Amino acid sequence: QVQLVESGGGLVQAGGSLRLSCVASGRIFSYDMGWYRQAPGKQRELVASITNSGNIMYADSVKGRFTISRDNAKNTLYLQMSRLKPEDTAVYYCNSFPMRNYWGQGTQVTVSS
Repeated sequence: QVQLVESGGGLVQAGGSLRLSCVASGRIFSYDMGWYRQAPGKQRELVASITNSGNIMYADSVKGRFTISRDNAKNTLYLQMSRLKPEDTAVYYCNSFPMRNYWGQGTQVTVSS
């Protein structure tokens, strides 16, 4: 059974940093993985993805500010977020890439100006 548990969100001022974690159970972590976010009134969007071999892709809006990584031994996905902006405010989720129909509760990130 697949379970995704995200953590690490919070309230931070613009320019600050947060590190998100996602612990996965089940075989989903054998796939390429990604971080997604959904802001109020907007569609869920891909933020960053990482393959099993470590190839990485970022959305243009976060390039140079966010870093995705994975620890396959711990079935854990990370997202280091720096120089945060108010427009980064959203609920952040992890999932496989491309996404499958497994979603955790997400973790709220709120960036104040």
